[in-house]
Amino acid sequence: MKRMIPLYLAAACLAVAGAANAQDTTAPASQSDWSFSANLGVVSDYRFRGLMQTNGKPAIQGGFDINHSSGFYIGNWNSSISWLSDSDPDISSNVEMDFYTGYVYTIAEDFTLDAGLLYYYYPGHYPKGFNDPDTLEAYLGVTYGPVSFKYSHALTDLFGAENSKNSQYYDLGVSFPTGIWDLDLSAHVGYQRVRHASDSSYTDWSVGLSRAFGPVTVSLTYYDTNADRDLYTNGHGKYLGKAVAVLGISAEF
Repeated sequence: MKRMIPLYLAAACLAVAGAANAQDTTAPASQSDWSFSANLGVVSDYRFRGLMQTNGKPAIQGGFDINHSSGFYIGNWNSSISWLSDSDPDISSNVEMDFYTGYVYTIAEDFTLDAGLLYYYYPGHYPKGFNDPDTLEAYLGVTYGPVSFKYSHALTDLFGAENSKNSQYYDLGVSFPTGIWDLDLSAHVGYQRVRHASDSSYTDWSVGLSRAFGPVTVSLTYYDTNADRDLYTNGHGKYLGKAVAVLGISAEF
């Protein structure tokens, strides 16, 4: 998986939910080592690393996470997409399915290390000779207080780009409460390096506000990139890295 001048109503879903542990009122409370969370949301344009994934149209998104108190986790996240069929009408893929697993280690208070694997799966029919867009990345992230940094390394070709194995993505972010109207502020800058295709490499950035209303979160985010317009324009003539304001809503379970 990331983070715009013409105003589109689009956004990234914020997805986190805690599961309540059963408690016997006649005996001391006990807590399971496992927890489950799920999320469901809608956005009017799915942006991934700053690039348009649904041709400026709405997307439905959702997933779940299973966590262990040791720091181990496994999960799945899904979204409707159109970027593959936008590039070739003979492609039938219209969904992205992400499967991931990893481990979070607490180094000190407010200082954590996160390492894992993430597999992007795009089921569907592809024309003969089309390079498989399915991608496996290993990632390593560190968070200290409100600041986070994540490094992702492609162990396969990157989303169908030929000879792009070992491409890298660098992601620096910050998130904190503003103290105004219960709003949280987040900002991000990332760099996608596409191996053996320097013209395809680009920087993306975003800044956004979000607010939780119980289990529902609403967010508004501004995205932009410097991706090469000639290389990142789809079959409909739309520039995938176009600046955009993004609105989204998600629910936690």
